[in-house]
Amino acid sequence: MKKTLLLAVTVTIGLYAQGRGGPVSMSADLNAKYTAIKSNITKAADAMPEDGYALQPSKEERNFGAWVAHVADSQAGACSGIAGARKQIGAAAKTSKADLVAALKESFDICDAVYSGTTDANAADMVASFGGQMPRAAALYGTIIHDNECYGSMAVYMRLKGLVPPSTEAMQAGRGGGRGRQ
Repeated sequence: MKKTLLLAVTVTIGLYAQGRGGPVSMSADLNAKYTAIKSNITKAADAMPEDGYALQPSKEERNFGAWVAHVADSQAGACSGIAGARKQIGAAAKTSKADLVAALKESFDICDAVYSGTTDANAADMVASFGGQMPRAAALYGTIIHDNECYGSMAVYMRLKGLVPPSTEAMQAGRGGGRGRQ
């Protein structure tokens, strides 16, 4: 099973990379995608003014600050779990921009070590994840997917405040930064 998953992911990445200037390794792909979403979320959190952190388009939705807290808490839990000792940072209890940005940075610091410690040799190692044991690469791609979903919501809040989301700003400047318009 582990070898089959590794082979499938490797072939998929190889096919994807052929259209982008050559093959990349799984660990390089993971790190590139993580770096991109880290940049978008960090820039969004920094760009939103303090009063925007309370922006809540409807009572059913989180406010912007709660999205930042959710990303920070889920990342810290996921990455520290992969590292072997699940950690909670309590971002959900914070409300100020400064405290939430600090919690977000703490969560990225935890994840930085996990992503940079991922190699093609250990990508298929089984790790603890919210869904139980799974290959390290699958857990990390899951975190990237989750972060992208959260960023998509955060981008809408930025638009509501008259701000251009970082991924759109990067695309408009010709730097990439995202697929599709947010």
